[in-house]
Amino acid sequence: MLNKKTVTITLPAGFRSFVTNVGVKDDSKDFTVVAADSPCAASGVFTQSRFAGPSVLLSRENIADHTAQAVVVISKNANVATGEVGKQHAQEVVDSVAKHLGVDSSDVLLASTGVIGRVYPIENIRLGISSLPLPLPNNDAEDVATGIMTTDTVSKVSEAHIAGSNARVVGVAKGVGMIEPNMATLIALVFTDAHISSVQLDNIFRSVINRTLNCVSVDTDTSTSDTAIIMASGLAGQVEETAFAAALELVLLDLTKKIARDGEGAETLIEVRVDEAKDGEQAKTVAKAIVNSPLVKTAVHGKDPNWGRVAMAVGKCSQYTDINQENVVIRFGSQEVYPTRVDDAGLAQLSQYMHGDDVVIHVSLKTGSASATVWGCDLTDGYVRINADYTT
Repeated sequence: MLNKKTVTITLPAGFRSFVTNVGVKDDSKDFTVVAADSPCAASGVFTQSRFAGPSVLLSRENIADHTAQAVVVISKNANVATGEVGKQHAQEVVDSVAKHLGVDSSDVLLASTGVIGRVYPIENIRLGISSLPLPLPNNDAEDVATGIMTTDTVSKVSEAHIAGSNARVVGVAKGVGMIEPNMATLIALVFTDAHISSVQLDNIFRSVINRTLNCVSVDTDTSTSDTAIIMASGLAGQVEETAFAAALELVLLDLTKKIARDGEGAETLIEVRVDEAKDGEQAKTVAKAIVNSPLVKTAVHGKDPNWGRVAMAVGKCSQYTDINQENVVIRFGSQEVYPTRVDDAGLAQLSQYMHGDDVVIHVSLKTGSASATVWGCDLTDGYVRINADYTT
């Protein structure tokens, strides 16, 4: 079960951390290092953006052998579109941290998030790396989650125990804007002390991400820095593969919902379920069309069960000629709104439902038996204010 206690969530056995401020932008925590006692089985998936930052390009190369020993996160500066200098700075960070920790540079991963188009304040970062305490003194996952935040209003951390073992899965994530994943999303770091092969780890991680982090959208914009990484120390011993996958899915689903709920300016979590679809791709495409629609988002924000906007979002998926409007069923929560119209009693219940913190939109396509669920949030004036003033 997911950890619901208020006690501190610690990193799994074999991992240590250090989180500090090095002056990237302000006086908040902005530099995070998590390192393992020895090289780990690892997997990573990254943005497919053609403007991918040096941190993505470097980490993608370093994790190609499915081994890693440390990950560094620099927040509040993405170091994207910064040319050759940006690439040199990213490599310097990796090399310097590796040297300081006494590990191979190829086993150090880097993630970076924040403003695009600005180079690192490299002198500040150099000073920060030179003063890293050894050994890394902490194992507080919540501190790691705080250190990687940018415009997040809350830190995002989750834990699950792997059935039949003493092993755990612990994940942290950041992301509230520029969120529309493509192979990965935002920044998510997952650590486990389960012993699992790199091949199994990679296969399971990618599969679970496709059902969780790849199913969240705040504003339809794919980040240039999307990074999702998992590392397995193996110190808790062998685990059953399906039990590991189940625990990982619990953690990543929890983080996915936390990301959607904390979307910039968000007040309502939107969950879109599409079922009775031809296949998973059709179900997910239609669900994303609904959750990404500004008109649907603003209707939810206004507590308005305007099912016509949902019908519009389904209808614009015109590549699916097997979708017949006469067969589609639309619901808000459990209340059907199309094709059966809502009576006065139903409207009163629906109005009360729309004022909740969570709104479920459920669409049945009647084209098959596949389904998909995605998560997003409403569109508020707060989102506009945050992003209108982001760099100024």
